[in-house]
Amino acid sequence: MFVDQVSVYVKAGDGGNGLVAYRREKYVPKGGPAGGDAGNGADIIFEVDEGLNTLMDFRYNRHFKGKRGENGRSQNQHGKNASAFIIPVPPGTTVTDVETEEVIADLTTHGQQAVIAKGGRGGRGNSRFVSPRNPAPDLAENGEPGQERNIKVELKLIADVGLVGFPSVGKSTFISVVSAAKPKIADYHFTTLTPNLGVVDTSDQRSFVIADLPGLIEGAHEGTGLGHQFLRHIERTRVIVHVVDMAGMEARDPYDDFMKINQELKAYDKDLMRRPQIIAANKMDMPGAEDNLAMFKEQVGEDLPIYKISALTKEGLREILFAIADALDNIPKVPVEVETEEKVVYRYQKEDAPFIISRDPDGAYVLSGDKIEKLFKMTDFNRDEAVQRFSRQIRAMGVDEELRKHGAKDGDTIRLLNFEFEFIE
Repeated sequence: MFVDQVSVYVKAGDGGNGLVAYRREKYVPKGGPAGGDAGNGADIIFEVDEGLNTLMDFRYNRHFKGKRGENGRSQNQHGKNASAFIIPVPPGTTVTDVETEEVIADLTTHGQQAVIAKGGRGGRGNSRFVSPRNPAPDLAENGEPGQERNIKVELKLIADVGLVGFPSVGKSTFISVVSAAKPKIADYHFTTLTPNLGVVDTSDQRSFVIADLPGLIEGAHEGTGLGHQFLRHIERTRVIVHVVDMAGMEARDPYDDFMKINQELKAYDKDLMRRPQIIAANKMDMPGAEDNLAMFKEQVGEDLPIYKISALTKEGLREILFAIADALDNIPKVPVEVETEEKVVYRYQKEDAPFIISRDPDGAYVLSGDKIEKLFKMTDFNRDEAVQRFSRQIRAMGVDEELRKHGAKDGDTIRLLNFEFEFIE
């Protein structure tokens, strides 16, 4: 089964917890704190594997969770970092954050990697909190939560040539005779339900990848028929081969078909019309095809190359394959970079508020926000010093002052995640 779009949940590993420990060695009085830092959680990484050509592996497994970092050890030993969770994906995979609609990664070349979710930092041990005022701290940090997000994974086939045209114009027959691809072929609409890829070898030792895309119809860019589902696959092709039924087998006008398909491509992405386009005038072995071709050439003009072919009898295939190969020779596979030096682009991102205050129906004040929630999760509430540190941190953030402005009084209930606190003046 061909799968080219899935929704996936990823959760990077949490950082391990720092340790509260002290040196206890013979003849070493007042050994001091010796709690080590914890290891970092596992990153979720997508890596391109050119052996894959579909997102089928995601069909039955749409939840991925990285391992947690190891906790800190005694004698100031650092916990082990968790190994990255590497997930193979086919070339041409794009990853988009569902909530922000930001494109996280566009993976095209074999071995290319992208961090989709960042693992949490390991918590610090008590030896990291030593100060002249507190030479033997009794607190350590819990691990930072790993990043979690819902993502949309899409596959855009990486093919040199894309075949477009109305259903039943002969695209599947064409790819079946010029390559080793074996698509399903029949004389009814939408025989092709999934894109087919084939490798074409010309007689002069050149080769290219060609994609037979499911038939487009009028209104495809708005979701009509199957075209909207697979139009994305033509985005990465370098040459478009427009197959036209010159015999008008279904009582359709070849020029009208040609214009409608181009209109759909333009409506989907205006840049597609800038791609080199070669017209394959198919079914030239049928009666009336020559007359229709003469009229078609008058209507189209001399701007686009037109090749007479018959996919059924293999007439004219050698000439059009050479023309496709010549066009590809003049188009680089990778856009040429003007500057070779790497550039870093800094974009301003508005920082989210450290906390937000709201009210529950029962009158309790609710604290929320990524910063304060992360701070809460990294605090070990089993130790008094850690609790006091948390209180100082949220007071410095201005939480107490804002609660008073919202009307909080002594004894009111404050909620943060699944925990409740009492407000004390």
